[in-house]
Amino acid sequence: MTGPSAPPQTSPATRLALGSVVVAVVVLGLKFVAYGLTGSVALYSDALESIINVAAAVAAVIALRVAARPADAGHPYGHTKAEYFSAVAEGVLIVLAAVSIAREAWPVLFNPRPVDAPFAGLAVNLGASVLNALWASVLLRRGRALRSPALLADGRHVLSDVVTSVGVLIGVLAARFTGLPVLDPLLALLVALNILYSGWHLVRDSVGGLMDAAVDAQTEGRIRALLSEHGEGALEMHDLRTRHAGRVTFIEFHMVVPGDMTVSGAHAICDRLEDALRAEMPDANVTIHVEPQEQAKHHGVLVL
Repeated sequence: MTGPSAPPQTSPATRLALGSVVVAVVVLGLKFVAYGLTGSVALYSDALESIINVAAAVAAVIALRVAARPADAGHPYGHTKAEYFSAVAEGVLIVLAAVSIAREAWPVLFNPRPVDAPFAGLAVNLGASVLNALWASVLLRRGRALRSPALLADGRHVLSDVVTSVGVLIGVLAARFTGLPVLDPLLALLVALNILYSGWHLVRDSVGGLMDAAVDAQTEGRIRALLSEHGEGALEMHDLRTRHAGRVTFIEFHMVVPGDMTVSGAHAICDRLEDALRAEMPDANVTIHVEPQEQAKHHGVLVL
């Protein structure tokens, strides 16, 4: 009789996503304090974008938990694509935030109001931006290391929030020192456009993953080099196909071997190739179609 199984451990990516929720809530609070101190519609737009950061961080946590589930009968290739849904959802939320910002800023554009006592509010907003910048660097660095689309999307969004905040700070100061309060709603509208641009890139990159886009040219070149380097004994390799699914890279190709080669011999070449690929890409899923010499396409030349 066995005891109860241990609960699944939280993955490093999920722990980072949980950290994003905490950071996003803190930044959101700071930015609304800044808005309350100044009455600036530009700072209000900056705070609205931070609401999206909170929602996106929560979505990333959920997606990463789903993506961490092992393959099962209903999902034999695993659940790693769930991370892309998080990034798509974040892009949609960004669009909604941009619409909300524009709706708030448009009437103020025709009836601008002075920005009240901005310096304390700007200092609070600056502190929130510094916190965001530090966290964005962590997400981007660890997201690349863990090959996590959800973390990379969250990191890029937080980084765009930092850029937006810096622009807002400059604009509010300009409105104060030039005596032109119309600069405040104008800047808010520019913030909305910048957010839309960021959202478009997130959706585009995530849809590429959902549509089984191939790996980038540099990665494909490295795959080809590894196959050529470790393919001794094979006559030819062709029809290379790749795709991403979250952190997993799927690699598939055909390998032609001499007609008199034993199954064991062909299997040994496959093992050597798989080991070489996984040494460089630990989460690679490799499928090799072994074919006899009669199926060669390039007459014995080792090509892909």
